[in-house]
Formats: sequence, C-alpha cells, structure tokens
Amino acid sequence: MTISVLGAGTWGIALSILLAGKDLDVCLWSTDETTEIQDLMKNRKEIKNLPGAVLPDSVRLTNDLEEALTKNDPSLVVFAVASPFVRRVAKKASPYIKSGAKTVNVAKGIEESTLKTLLEVIDDEIPQADNSVLSGPSHAEEVSRLIPTTVVVASRTRETATFIQDVFMTDRFRVYTSNDIIGVGLGGSIKNVIALAAGISDGLGFGDNTKAALMTRGIAEISRLGTKMGCRLETLCGLSGIGDLFVTATSHHSRNWNAGYLIGKGMSADEAMKEVKQVVEGVFCAKAALGLAKKYEVEMPIIEQVNYILFDKKPALQAVSDLFMRDKTKEHDNVEW
Repeated sequence: MTISVLGAGTWGIALSILLAGKDLDVCLWSTDETTEIQDLMKNRKEIKNLPGAVLPDSVRLTNDLEEALTKNDPSLVVFAVASPFVRRVAKKASPYIKSGAKTVNVAKGIEESTLKTLLEVIDDEIPQADNSVLSGPSHAEEVSRLIPTTVVVASRTRETATFIQDVFMTDRFRVYTSNDIIGVGLGGSIKNVIALAAGISDGLGFGDNTKAALMTRGIAEISRLGTKMGCRLETLCGLSGIGDLFVTATSHHSRNWNAGYLIGKGMSADEAMKEVKQVVEGVFCAKAALGLAKKYEVEMPIIEQVNYILFDKKPALQAVSDLFMRDKTKEHDNVEW
C-alpha cells in the first residue's frame, strides 16, 4: 500500500515516520517554495522542531506534486498542509486525484474568507474524492517518537473510516471512528484559539485556577457553536474537542500556547509568531471563529477577547477584567430553578 503525505512540516513528518514503521510505501511531498525536502534529503536524523525523531530511509521525498499523487497509485492521500495553504494545495492536487480516491485531512483550522472547515475546503477543490478528517490530542513531537497517542477519524461512510483507522492504527497510535465530520474538524480548530488564551494567561503570571476556567468555559463556547452547527455534543466532549484542547492548552510543545505566552509577556501577535517560527494556527483561526459566532448568533466571549488582543491591541489584563465583569449568569442555559 502506498500513502502520499502532502506537507513536510512537523505533523507530516511525524505521520510519515508512523506509517513507514508499518512497512507502508510512504511518499512525503512539500512545495518547492520551501527547503523542507532539501533539508530532509541532507539529514533525516536532525529534524527541525522534532528532537530525537528519525525519518526512515524508506520514505520517498519529492517536490513534484504529480509524482507524489500518481506514482505507485497511492491508496490514501494525507493532507498535512498548514491551514492557510490547504485550498491552494488542494486545487493543484485535484487534477491528479481520481474519482473515489481516499484523502484525509490532518491539519486544523477554519478558512477565514468562507468560514469553512478544512475538510469542506478540500471538498470544494476535490469533489471527486472520498474526503475524511483525522484529529485529536496529538503533538507531532510525541508521535514522531512513538509515544502512545489516540485520535479520531471522521468519514462519510463506515467503510472509509474503518479503512483509514486500519492504515494508521498501531500499538502506539490508537484511532477511533466517527461520522461527525464537521464536529471533528471544528473542535480541533477552535481549541487553538482557547489555547492562545491559556498561554496569554500563563504569560501574565496567572495560575492553574485561571487556566482551568479558560479551558472549561472555552469548551462551553465551542460546544454552543458546534451544536448550533449540527455537531454532536459527544464529539466536542471527546478526543477532538476536550482532549485536543487539554493537550494544546497545557503543553510547552504547543505552538499556540507558546505564542500566547509570549503575547501575555508583552509581544504583539506578529512578534510572537516570528519567535515561535512555526504556523500558529490559533492566530489564523481567531477571526474565523468569531465570524462563525456571529453567523450562528452564539456568544463566545473568550474568542471575542482573544480577537481584541490579537488584532486591536487590547491589553490582555483589560481583556481578563472585561471577561470577569460581564453580566452575571448561570453556568448552564438549560438549568431551571
């Protein structure tokens, strides 16, 4: 079986290591606008941002998209492209992907201009394919070193979900299945904005109480929006919701937490992203999350305040005060006295 992985960032490399460990024929592609493939060709043992990881010699490396998508007739195409570039890469890939071919998106984000999840973006550009999404609490740094991890794959049919589950499943990487394709993509995207807030809180010097409040009320905001969009509450309370939020908001592996921490220390969003030196998905997702809140008429005060901090230069301490001094209310809307 041949697997083509599009995107040679940390996540694409980590999944290539995982799949190659199953003796699958793996081809890893990255655009020739970057040096990622050239760097890997020179050294597979010292990989940027993946300390201790080794990319097996069996993984084929290429900058040629046609080759990646047609040579050896891949059984699955993995989209591991950073969220701002998913539509562009999907559009270029579409002519080489056959009708009924299986793809799975593993990136996290929402397209700001359309308010679509990345799976919906891929559906737009590659409508002839059978497109799925895989998400969950999964730091690339740990997956690349085969540290036990669990995720969920959502597909339109049980057969496709089971196929992708079998492709990725190992004794260190457990995959669950779902048919809630919007819920899995949404939870894994918006949690990045909440993780920014958690990092900002730590940067300001606040404690565990504050972070617990942000995470709990953050999942409440995600759940309010998700259920309004037709997602299942169980999905948002599962691996791609609470699970992914927990790992992203509490770990120093998280680029979103790290960027938030630097912002809490006084940096601007642009300065923080330059310091982190990786795509900070939460910054790109923040406006889209607020756009969805307005579209579906859902209150998301944490998302709103993060937007003010990122794009309107609102002092983080003032944002915290404004969150705490909103109108008094009960915790759950459906609870009656």
